[in-house]
Order: sequence, then structure tokens, then C-alpha cells
Amino acid sequence: MNRLVVLLLLLALSSMRVSADEISQKEKSVLVDLYNSTKGPEWTATWDLEAPVGTWKGIELKDGHVVEINLFHNNLNGVLPESLGKLKYLTHLNLAFNSITGVLPKDIVNLKNLKVLRLEMNRIKGALPTEIGQLKELEIFSMFNNFLSGPIPPSFGVLENLKELNLSSNNLKGIIPESIGNLSNLEALGLFENNLEGSIPEEIGNLGQLKELVLANNQLGGEIPVEFSQLASLKILQLQNNKFNSYTGLNAMDTDQFLVFDTDERKEHPKFNAIQLKRTRMADTKFEDEEDFDENE
Repeated sequence: MNRLVVLLLLLALSSMRVSADEISQKEKSVLVDLYNSTKGPEWTATWDLEAPVGTWKGIELKDGHVVEINLFHNNLNGVLPESLGKLKYLTHLNLAFNSITGVLPKDIVNLKNLKVLRLEMNRIKGALPTEIGQLKELEIFSMFNNFLSGPIPPSFGVLENLKELNLSSNNLKGIIPESIGNLSNLEALGLFENNLEGSIPEEIGNLGQLKELVLANNQLGGEIPVEFSQLASLKILQLQNNKFNSYTGLNAMDTDQFLVFDTDERKEHPKFNAIQLKRTRMADTKFEDEEDFDENE
């Protein structure tokens, strides 16, 4: 009897191990779509489609569902399949530092559990989805160094959990939405090197957790909001190469808080001259080293 019990236990454990690598055919087909549409056989680390999904590089499963796809710097070439929006349990999608082209799938806004979206350093074009605010769990949205165009969707302003928004080095146009000022948990905002215009919304002064604000190399104008003095957590501020009329809004800021400060009017503000400029991740996405990134983030 004891031998029978042990045998049954071993069979049960074996079944649990197998089931951990099993997912629904629907979710598996989405992964196969991604593989086929981005030239999977040419990936740096490719998938054996005959092996259990749980053994595929960069795929993390939980309770039989795909919760993470991490194919950072893996030579993906091609477009993202529309079916990605069917992975409703997905929390992390990191496809940064590849050669992905085309536009963002419109159904990507259906990933209601998504917390991290990293697509930086690709060749994705087109407009950002206006319904991006549907991704209520989102904490990181990073798409710097792509070919995005059109405006910044105001619906970003409803993403209460957002901590990092980096849209630097794209072709975005229009204004900075006032709704960005609603992101009370935002720590880093990178809009460097786009074609943004208009004034900086005074609502930006509401971002009490903001540590990095990089708006350099745009067409922004008007005055610097006096509300900038409320940004007590700010360590990195770059505003150079815009068309501001006045920088007097900076007068009330504490110079001791900065690690990086740069505008076109440093001569008018000698109190900032002693600040030592340092290269930062948000400030200059053109010179990123892939080693600076955590692939598991």
C-alpha cells in the first residue's frame, strides 16, 4: 500500500510539473503569431515550438497563463501581431532594443493587467492609441527612440499608477496634455526631442513625486510655470533648445536639489551655474547603453 501511495504522489507531482508548462491553445497561438511575425527563426535566442511553452526564452507562466514576455535585445524583426491583445493576464511586455516595425496593435489597450510596457529602441511608427487610459495597472510606459507621430493622448492622465513615462526621441506633435498633472505617482517624464509646442502646463507642478523632467529639444514656448517651485522631489531638469519667453518661473526653485539642470538661459540664473551636470538615462536617450537596463524590469 505504501508503495502505491508513493507512486500516486510521484504521478501527481509529475502532472503538476507538466501542467505548469501548459497553457491554452488560444494563448499559445498568440505567442506563435509573435514568433512568426518577427522572424522567430532568426532571433538571437529562438523558441523550439515543439517544446513546452514554459521552456521558451523570456516567457513566464503563472497558473497556466502567460504573465510575462521578455525578449529584450533578441533580434526581433517585423511587426507586432494584433493578437497580442488577447493575452489578458500579461503584466510585463519587454521587447526593447529590437527592430520591430509597423504600428502598435490597436488591441494592445485590452491588456488590462499590464504593468510594464517597454518598446524603446525599435522602429515603431504611427500614433499612440487614444484609449491608452484603459491600461489602468500601467506603471512603466517606455517607447523612446521610435518613430511615433501625432499627439500625446490626454488619457495618459488617468493612469494613476504610472511611475515612468518616456516618449523621448520620436516625432510627436501638439501640446503636453494638462492631464499629465494628474499622475501623482509619476517619478520620471521624458519628452526629449520631439516636436511638442505650446506652453508647459502649470499642472505639472502637481507632480510631487517627480524626480526627472526632460523636455529639451522641442518647440515649447511661453513662460516656465511658477508652479515648478512645488516640484520638491525634482533632481533632473532639462529644458534647453526650446522657445521659452522667460525662465523667471525657476527663480523660486532650490538649486541644492538638482543633480542635473540645463536651460538656454543659464547666464540669467547664475545661482544654477555651480550645479554639476551629469548624464542621465532620461536626459539623453541617444546614448543609451543596453547594459543600463534591467532586462527583467
